[in-house]
Amino acid sequence: MAAMATVLLVEDDPAARQGLELALRRLGYSVQAAGDGEAALEGIRQAAVDVVVLDVMLPGLDGFEVCRRLRRGSDVPVIMLTARGDDLDIMGGLEAGADDYVVKPVEPRVLDARIRAVMRRTARVGSPAETYGELVIDRGSLTVRRGGCELSLTPTELRLLLVLSASPRQVFSRGQLLDLVWEHDYLGDSRLVDACVQRLRAKIETDTSEPRYIQTARGFGYRFGPV
Repeated sequence: MAAMATVLLVEDDPAARQGLELALRRLGYSVQAAGDGEAALEGIRQAAVDVVVLDVMLPGLDGFEVCRRLRRGSDVPVIMLTARGDDLDIMGGLEAGADDYVVKPVEPRVLDARIRAVMRRTARVGSPAETYGELVIDRGSLTVRRGGCELSLTPTELRLLLVLSASPRQVFSRGQLLDLVWEHDYLGDSRLVDACVQRLRAKIETDTSEPRYIQTARGFGYRFGPV
């Protein structure tokens, strides 16, 4: 998979950027590099990119704003590079639409594992379309429609919906969803799950204050339905 994947690496520190770029190339990735937010957005417009690795602290447009703008027209997976232990960076990235995050300094093989995991979430699952009220989930084409209109979901949002809807009414803990959707250990960090649920509800629910599809099982986690 790595040999066919193109990574856009957005990092303003030349030494850090060159080090990560070299490491990712050695791991088999094709790498495009950008030193600021404007260059990142231009790079995405000009070429096909499989994954964006995006630093939070950038000159001009910061990583949060780059991610928000990207999400207006693209569902490409985004992995944020955040300062160690900075909860504001982590939550800001997730709320802007990032699929994952890693803290700096990052070990290249850890980043490689995160890239591979986020790309696996786009793997096709050959199953017929399922209808839940006005929501139609097609596991074969990996498309979701509400009221006849196709929704733009990120790979992580789609994977979360596929996991939950595969077992309607079953309650999944946040820990189970971290294992099933993100595929690696976050040491109990449930912020990924909660932020992704909020973003997904905003896209599939008519009224997020009274969700019909993704419901909270208070004190436990989340379930799909009843619809």
